[in-house]
Amino acid sequence: MARIKGGLNAKKKHNRVLKLAKGYRGARSKQYRIAKQSVMRALASSYAGRKQKKRQFRQLWIARINAAARINGLSYSKFMYGLKLANVDLNRKVLADMAINDAEGFATLAELAKSKLA
Repeated sequence: MARIKGGLNAKKKHNRVLKLAKGYRGARSKQYRIAKQSVMRALASSYAGRKQKKRQFRQLWIARINAAARINGLSYSKFMYGLKLANVDLNRKVLADMAINDAEGFATLAELAKSKLA
C-alpha cells in the first residue's frame, strides 16, 4: 500500500475552521489552534441561543397576553383556563398578536372566557 500524506486534508480542515472564524479579532481569526477553540465555543453558544430564543419569545407572548387580559378584567391563568373550557385552540403567539393588533377581537375572547368561568 502506498503512503498518503495528510497535508491536503489538514489544510482543508484548517481552512474550514478559519473560514468560520472570519471576523473574529486578532489571533482568533488567524491561528488555527486558537480559532478552533473560539469556533467550537461559538457553535455551542449558538445552539444554546436558538433554544433560549424560543423561551424568550414564549415569555414575551405570555406577558403581552397577561397585560391585555388584565385590561379586560382577567388574570392570565384565568383567561387561558376560560379559553380551554370554551375549546378555543389558539396558541400564545396568535393571542399575543391579537392583544396588540386586534383589541376588539381579544376582548370578545376575554368575554367568552369569562362566561365559561362563571
